[in-house]
Amino acid sequence: MGNDTIANIITSIRNADIVKKKTVRIIATNTTKNVVRILLQEGFIEDAREHREGQKSFSVLTLRYRGRKEKTYITTSKRTSKPGLRIYSNSQKVPKVLGGMGVVILSTSQGIMTDREARRRRIGGEILCYVR
Repeated sequence: MGNDTIANIITSIRNADIVKKKTVRIIATNTTKNVVRILLQEGFIEDAREHREGQKSFSVLTLRYRGRKEKTYITTSKRTSKPGLRIYSNSQKVPKVLGGMGVVILSTSQGIMTDREARRRRIGGEILCYVR
């Protein structure tokens, strides 16, 4: 049984938000680096940096909070396509989250990208997760 790295990212961020932790450490793979890059571009996280311990490489994410109650910018995140059930979408049927307020992260033949980028390039792919 393999590890679901995208589900690990989502769960780590959700758990860090519950305990109001500023940083999250996740294992760095090519997939996680691309998902973190998208979260950074879209403004859901404040900073991401590489950290190395021996042979293992980690990404350290700094979460972005707002207001006095320190609410995180990521209100909901959901893993859509799972290892046991893959969900694909063509370019015309790529879903929108809250009318464009959130982000759908897709894995396409041209790499991991957001729903807006996939629609602009007119390519579909596997729907990895929703973030809003």
